[in-house]
Amino acid sequence: MNYNSVFETALTALKDEKRYRVFADIERIAGRFPHALMRRDGETRDIVVWCSNDYLGMGQHPAVVGALKEAADRMGAGAGGTRNISGTNHPLVELEAELADLHGKEAALTFTSGFVSNEAAISTIARLLPDCLILSDQLNHASMIAGVKSSGAAKQLFRHNDVEHLESLLKAAGRERAKLIVFESVYSMDGDVAPIARIADLAEKYGAMTYIDEVHAVGMYGPRGAGICERDDVMDRIDVIEGTMAKAIGVLGGYIAGRRSVIDAVRSYAPGFIFTTALPPALAAAATASIRHLKGSWRERAGQRRQVRHTKEALAAAGLPVMPSDTHIVPLFVGDAELCKAASDRLLERHGIYIQPINYPTVPRGTERLRITPTPFHDDALVEALREALVEVWTALGLPLGGSVTVRETALVPYSIFRAAGG
Repeated sequence: MNYNSVFETALTALKDEKRYRVFADIERIAGRFPHALMRRDGETRDIVVWCSNDYLGMGQHPAVVGALKEAADRMGAGAGGTRNISGTNHPLVELEAELADLHGKEAALTFTSGFVSNEAAISTIARLLPDCLILSDQLNHASMIAGVKSSGAAKQLFRHNDVEHLESLLKAAGRERAKLIVFESVYSMDGDVAPIARIADLAEKYGAMTYIDEVHAVGMYGPRGAGICERDDVMDRIDVIEGTMAKAIGVLGGYIAGRRSVIDAVRSYAPGFIFTTALPPALAAAATASIRHLKGSWRERAGQRRQVRHTKEALAAAGLPVMPSDTHIVPLFVGDAELCKAASDRLLERHGIYIQPINYPTVPRGTERLRITPTPFHDDALVEALREALVEVWTALGLPLGGSVTVRETALVPYSIFRAAGG
């Protein structure tokens, strides 16, 4: 067999479908977020990043960077191994206590990424529950799908945010069977929000356990930034809350928070935790500093909301096809993979604006889009420059102008294909 030809053919298929991804060589500039340097073909140019998941710019906050430097100077760069071998560095103990407090839970457990935390936690919880049935929202992230698949448990999908469909599945399963409902609070490609209280009502009614992914909400919603569950006053009704330190917290790593027995069981049984090197102390210290700051500061959240609202209004007023969103996610509909890539390329080449195209399998074919994430640091001048650049791009590519659009994902991606929503 010509092994190399197999991989070349697979890559050619992606390129033919206009789904081949090219990563820009970008260097963030401390103190100048969202400006960055892009290097290509021996040249360096200044660009503005409009698609970062560092939603509040905390990755460059002085308190966060200072905590990272101090811990690295004191304890070095690495963690030294898995926690089962090397023990737990003290900044990680402090971080987990901070996370448990943030979500009002008994305990928390950290992982090297949000993907790992979802895969490890969901698979382990479902394996430990006898004859468990997993009920999964059809638009759940790739990491949640990975957890469901690796659990080996029976699974059923419920239509996105459709509580009536979910109830029919719960009712058919019977109250006595172990059931785990897995869903997200903010869905990152559309920016819509789950009906968490209604799902919690159903879980209580039919005796199900709940697991929610808050990665796109932690830091930005609720009085202390704990997420949509805190904002909607339902944290105590959700069994396991999963989150990340790599988005609004501005650092790296994933985590779960819940009852001590659940967290300890995942710690004791999950291969994704047991056999993975721990987060380094410097990253743990930086994440703790960020969480502590955001618990008491409204400035970042207020600034983000103001600029998100301003961006949506400015783009809609220009006739650009802004998709409805209840959150900080601002999707701009394109509807064609090749044009979406062309729009992204033109924005970067002619206007120095970096927005990655979102194509299949992250979203269904025909719903391709640009995903814009304004932060407190995208000031009014940058918003105006974005509006003008997008109008130029839309005009040059012959894309339709005329107002907002509604795209409901009825032709959903098959469950066997991971929905890679950007990590």
